[in-house]
Amino acid sequence: MKGLFKSKSKTPADLVRATRELLVYADIHWNSRDAKREEKTVELGKLIRDLKIILYGSSESEPVAEACTQLTTEFFKENSNTLRLLIICLPKLDLEARKDATQIVANLQRQQVHSRLIASDYLEANKDLMDTLISGYENMDIALHYGAMLRECIRHQSIARYVLESDHMKEFFKYIQLDHFDISSDALATFKELLTRHKSTVAEYLSKNYDWFFADFNSKLLQSSNYFTRRQAIKLLGDMLLDRSNSATMVKYVTSTDNLMILMNLLRDSSKSIQMEAFHVFKQLFVANLNKPPEIVSILVKNKDKLLRLFRDFKPDKENEQFEADKAQVVREIMGLELKDQP
Repeated sequence: MKGLFKSKSKTPADLVRATRELLVYADIHWNSRDAKREEKTVELGKLIRDLKIILYGSSESEPVAEACTQLTTEFFKENSNTLRLLIICLPKLDLEARKDATQIVANLQRQQVHSRLIASDYLEANKDLMDTLISGYENMDIALHYGAMLRECIRHQSIARYVLESDHMKEFFKYIQLDHFDISSDALATFKELLTRHKSTVAEYLSKNYDWFFADFNSKLLQSSNYFTRRQAIKLLGDMLLDRSNSATMVKYVTSTDNLMILMNLLRDSSKSIQMEAFHVFKQLFVANLNKPPEIVSILVKNKDKLLRLFRDFKPDKENEQFEADKAQVVREIMGLELKDQP
């Protein structure tokens, strides 16, 4: 009990410094046969828990703004590298300490000191930490912790831009297809965050990387053999291309007959959920588009009978008046295209 009260008497800055000292120890001496290693591990876990309580409060008290400011200031003190140490030492912590550390890193991204997000300034100067976090998807033990940290870090636009412009974006297509469901789902959540949060940065990225990105998106995600991947991919496609900031990319996407055929195939997917998501995107991107290229019109006309047969029995599990209205509009548009196409 004496040790517990002694820890609580320390200031937030003291706790950060004590944590940093033990993280340095863990980083350097973890594989040694130091007899005190277990004792230091327990102490480090307690310190990390204390830091989390300061930032989040407890069942008995709310967090105190001044204490949070002191903790954050010391955490990002010049040349201290506490955040770096916490991230690289995460694999050496026990499960509870990893969870607490993940929450600490997440919270620090939102803490303001003198109206500045100083975590953003630190990450701007230490962008290589994103490389470490992303590579965590290859380690089952830390993938979910690093993934959660990563999503909080890319709340900062400059950090999201760094990841988008890196070769890691190609790696995400691999991580999303991993056999481990929790990890692949987490990678997909991060991927979606990267492609939807910062509108102007995403618009620029999609414009510059259109060819390879959508080639991979179509073949590896929309045409994946995995139901969950296909469903999330079609939803993400809609989120990206139906956003006004990505209008230039959308215009380019809807000129592709290959893209149209992929969506038409998804309309016939064995999953009702995927059919519904595909219908929404198909309607908005291709049918409602008033400036359809001749090649797109030609495919819609040639497949008119098949599409009308498909839509005849096409309905959600629950009655939905809006869907029926949308379906009627799509049917009218397709029939109208044939009439216009006749001499």
